[in-house]
Amino acid sequence: MTAAELRRPPRLHPGDRVAVVAPSGPIVAERLDCGLDVLRGWDLDPVAAPHVRGTHGTLGHLAASDEDRARDLQNAWCDPSVKAVFTARGGYGAQRMVDLLDWSALRSAAAKPLIGFSDVTVLHEAFAVRAGVSTLHGPAVAGEVFLKDDATREQLRRTLFAPESVRTLTSATARPLVPGRARGVTVGGCLAMLATELGTPWARRGAAGGLLLLEDVGEPPYRIDRALTQLLRAGWLDGVNGIVLGSWARCGPYERVREVLVDRLGGLGVPVAEEFGFGHGDSALTLSLGVPAELDATAGTLSFAHPALV
Repeated sequence: MTAAELRRPPRLHPGDRVAVVAPSGPIVAERLDCGLDVLRGWDLDPVAAPHVRGTHGTLGHLAASDEDRARDLQNAWCDPSVKAVFTARGGYGAQRMVDLLDWSALRSAAAKPLIGFSDVTVLHEAFAVRAGVSTLHGPAVAGEVFLKDDATREQLRRTLFAPESVRTLTSATARPLVPGRARGVTVGGCLAMLATELGTPWARRGAAGGLLLLEDVGEPPYRIDRALTQLLRAGWLDGVNGIVLGSWARCGPYERVREVLVDRLGGLGVPVAEEFGFGHGDSALTLSLGVPAELDATAGTLSFAHPALV
């Protein structure tokens, strides 16, 4: 599968029951409680999955066992009373549990919004390739940016309840790395997770025809170089129509990161917008994955052909 338009889930309504799962790393309990309160303030009925507050018996970087994390996500997705699935945080661990999910059951269940970023890129890719469902690259409910930044919360809320109001996105920091306009279906997420997906049985063949979203955290410039070079050598970037770059928090001085981005992406001959305000920054836009859009790198706008949710 390359970049293709995906089935969009229904929007949310006041009173909807939603689930919060932890498919990757362990959460900070106080942050989760605050995040649940935010969702209640949106007139939602949030339910924390059984293992969302757990930890792995021996591996402290995981929230519960692979089996338990997979079971929580599958039960939430397949429960018809649950209208959306929020992830509590990223971290690491989705790769360990994604193949434990019953994808036949997930495909048969009604589509619903799945919201997350960072390590959740693994699940965004899996739901795209294995279930054909559009997902939302957005903040985690127990994450700092969701709890501290009003603009981040409000844009996610509008995406979920009134998606037609956020069809054109921009950022105060957005600027062209390579000017121009391009159209394609949005795809992508965390650079490191996209690179480590290569060679796995259900990996997407490439970003051809797509508008590629890329961001990362805590990766020094040489590792960003390595991941981009891996995607280039694998042909994964062949035929990409345009690229939208988000935050590179804790990746070193941005001018060093930018040098790598120019070197590795500038020769593709496609428009590239940088510092577009999604990912691990102090504020984070929610972006639809699997929806046709137009990038104007010169103006710093991303306009979706359809609302994120129906």
